[in-house]
Amino acid sequence: MAAQIEDIGACVFDAYGTLFDVAAAANRCRDELGDKADELAAVWRVRQLEYTWLRSLMQEYVEFWQVTGDGLDYAMAALGIEDNALRERLMDSYMVLDAYPEVKDVLTSIKAGGIKTAILSNGSPKMLNAAVGNAGIEGVLDDIFSVETVGVYKPHPSVYQMAVDGLGVEAGRICFMSSNAWDAAAAANFGFRVVWVNRFGQPQERIPGDPEQVIKTLEALSPLLGL
Repeated sequence: MAAQIEDIGACVFDAYGTLFDVAAAANRCRDELGDKADELAAVWRVRQLEYTWLRSLMQEYVEFWQVTGDGLDYAMAALGIEDNALRERLMDSYMVLDAYPEVKDVLTSIKAGGIKTAILSNGSPKMLNAAVGNAGIEGVLDDIFSVETVGVYKPHPSVYQMAVDGLGVEAGRICFMSSNAWDAAAAANFGFRVVWVNRFGQPQERIPGDPEQVIKTLEALSPLLGL
């Protein structure tokens, strides 16, 4: 059994891929996309992330909604899809992505255990509020932190610092969860106690920062916290 993570004052969660299923939008349009659905979802996600990193380096910040649309436009062009109505449907679906099935129960358990809960995400406030509302988890979150406040994307340290400042909990007492290996590494390098939710069986990244624990889904989190 994995060692418990002790003396935690707050649990902070990445949103996309960790709490919310980023493939859900393409899955909802599978009838129109056919055998291109999975490839579109994969290319869309990769370009979305790459554009956040490139824009941060270029100091050309725009909100995540535009980055998401730009990533979709690239993916559709790469797959030879020209359909404005489909694009609109995919973007509308991304606004209210499905939460993974264990999310609400896990957050409820952590909150009941007296630990603060929050989201720390690249998402814009309107996107995060819509996804949280769709999942019905407003009541089990103490705060939602968006990179829009600092105008730069993860993994810039100023993004992780928002959780420290906003929750009033030092970095070493914040347990941070992400399904993204690069985000988990960067958060650990920043000083968080990190649990990498390796939903997709990824190899560990070769960048600074090592997660303290690795789990497959958030269901394994509460026991790690002694809840």
